[in-house]
This record gives sequence, structure tokens and C-alpha cells, in this order.
Amino acid sequence: MNKYWSNITNQIEPYVCGEQPQDKKYIKLNTNESPYGPSPKVIEAINKCTNDDLRLYPDPNCQRLKSAAAKYYNLKADQIFVGNGSDEVLAFSFLAFFNPDNPIIFPDISYSFYPVYGELYNINYKQIPLSEDFSITPEDYSCENGGVVIPNPNAPTGRYLEIKEIKKILDSNIEKVVIIDEAYIDFGGESAVSIVNDYPNLLVIQTMSKSRCLAGMRIGIAMGQKHLIDALERIKNSFNSYTVDRLAAAAGEAALLDKQYLKECTSKIINTRENVINQLKELDFDIIPSKTNFIFAKHRKVSGNELFMKLKEKAVLVRHFNKPRIKDYLRITIGSDHDMKMVIERLKEILS
Repeated sequence: MNKYWSNITNQIEPYVCGEQPQDKKYIKLNTNESPYGPSPKVIEAINKCTNDDLRLYPDPNCQRLKSAAAKYYNLKADQIFVGNGSDEVLAFSFLAFFNPDNPIIFPDISYSFYPVYGELYNINYKQIPLSEDFSITPEDYSCENGGVVIPNPNAPTGRYLEIKEIKKILDSNIEKVVIIDEAYIDFGGESAVSIVNDYPNLLVIQTMSKSRCLAGMRIGIAMGQKHLIDALERIKNSFNSYTVDRLAAAAGEAALLDKQYLKECTSKIINTRENVINQLKELDFDIIPSKTNFIFAKHRKVSGNELFMKLKEKAVLVRHFNKPRIKDYLRITIGSDHDMKMVIERLKEILS
């Protein structure tokens, strides 16, 4: 306990990022970053913004970025909210839609920021256990609650929930906000953005960090009907009106306009993912079906922690969660073909 800290600061358990070591060169497959750089059109857009205008505040409404997102997702600009990464958008959403005395629900194995936000804002929550195969059962989310948060595809498992199953959750919670966190949706799933206009309780959150190769720019997007977006704007403007800087806004707009580059990058990652899954199976790994840019894998004989440590010794960083039910799994980001070839070779060395 620190006497200068508030009660919340003393009690909170912060989110822990994947490690970012500086001591040597690693094959870094622990934070789900893209192995590919951003679109050349993004670089061009950023370069155009590196001028004297940086002395001026950015547009607090990010109107050009919202318009580009609206066009891409076939929505109206007032159905778009943008923030400093999807983590910030999620944080605003917890404040905008959830009340402390009415427990919200989300899966017991999912993005570990959800319970952190619950604790930070004093919002009660209940974690719904995933099934034995780590899938989400929609009927489990029909209980009394103050709101629902579903990552789809889920992280760290990688499993995807079909739109018809998402609709079941929305229909059984029509009086509550249902957040679908789609950080990885571009790697094989169908976005719930397609049903935003059908559900007044649906908020879809995405990021440009993964499929659009812009983790360094911190751009998050929320999409929903206007009354939900208005709530997010009220919260944002009570924190910081200028959440997205000039360079990030320009980068995001250019990334949304370059559909071909998105398709090229995601296709390459998906192809690499499927090849690596086949190679891991040959090495006696069990793999959870993935629609993401990572693989969730467990070896049938060697513990997750042992593999994690031995890979690190061989300069390969993956993510290991020392938690019930998943302590023997590794989350392995899909890197370049060269990186993944090296990972397979080093796994073979360890397992031999």
C-alpha cells in the first residue's frame, strides 16, 4: 500500500502487455502485430501531414476519418466513433453503457482488459465459462445482466462465433448494450457491422492495429446506431477532446481507402497460419480452430510454461497465460513465412 495512492490505485491489478525486451534480437510473436508494414498510401498520407500544421490541434471530431470509415462499412458518419486504439474505445464504452450495481457479463477466457476496466470503474461483472472446446454458448448470455462484452473472434483462443449466434445474444439482451469486440475479424470472420442497423443495442469495436498493420498509430473504431455513438462522444469529451492526432487520423483514412492492400496482407497471414497449423499438428500439438492472426496451441506432452521458456532461450517470444484451463497453451502470433519457418525449426530442436 502506498499512502499517496488512491484506493483504486492501491487495489487495481493493471493489464499486462506482452513483453517488449530490448536486450537482444527476438523473433517476436507475442503481441499479435502484423509482420507487414502499412500500406504505402498510409506512409504517403503521413508524410503529407509532417508540416507546420502540427502546431495546430487535430480535428476533435475526426470527420475525414469517420467519413472514410462510414463509406467502407456502408454506414453514416454519425454511426462512427474513433479513439486512441480500441482499448481506449472499450474503456469509454464501459463508462458510457454499464452501471456499477448491475453486473455485466463476458467470457471467463477472453481479453484480460475486460476485468481490469470492471475493477477500474467499480463495475460488477460475471465471467461466463467457455465450453470444453473453448467455444461461446449463446444461451449462457440470456441471464439477467447489465450488459454483454463478447470478443469475436475470441482472444486468446482464436475461436469465431457465427453471426446467427451473435443475433441470439442480441435478441436475448435487447434492453442492454452488447459489445462485439472484433479486433481480429478481418482474418476469416464476418463482421457484425452488417447488422448494426437492425439492433439498437449493438456496438461493434474494431482496431487498425492488426489487419491494417498500424499498431504504432493507435486507432480504434466503434460502430453502432447514433444514440450509442452520442454516448461515447459525451464520455470522450469529458476526458480529452483530441484523442486522435493528425498523423493517426491521416493514416487511418488512407488505410481504409486502400482495400486491396488489406486483402493482400490478410490473405498472406491466413495462408501462413494454415501452413503453420499443419506443421504444428505434425509435431503433436493440439490446435484451437483460429480465425485470427495467431494460433492457440497445446503440446500433448510438454507443458506450456516449459515450451515458453525454452523458446525464449532460443530467441523466440510467444505468449503464455499461466491461468486455469489454458496454462498449457501458447498463443503464437503469425509472423512472416521466414519467421514461422524458424519457429518450427526451433520447436523441433526443443521437442527432440
